[in-house]
Amino acid sequence: MNSVWKKIGLFAGGVLFGTAGIKLLSSRDAKKAYTHTAAAVLRAKECVMTTATAIKENADDIVADAKEINAARAAREAEEEVADAFAEAEETEDASAEAEA
Repeated sequence: MNSVWKKIGLFAGGVLFGTAGIKLLSSRDAKKAYTHTAAAVLRAKECVMTTATAIKENADDIVADAKEINAARAAREAEEEVADAFAEAEETEDASAEAEA
């Protein structure tokens, strides 16, 4: 019999606690706290988005600069290859002239 009253007491306490919890969570002060929390989250989101945009812009600039560097390097290498080809051609011509002489 003691066990039955204990279970009934626990059930009644749970109902009372649940009812009080719902009233507490739906109170004006709780709603005000939820509103301030939501506003803080929105401000944080805006800050994160601003930072992400700045990072993306910087990354785009870095990629553009890297492409320019690679294009300049490729042009230099092409010029060096042309100069090397001319030098080899001159050496070949000089060697043929010496062989004919």
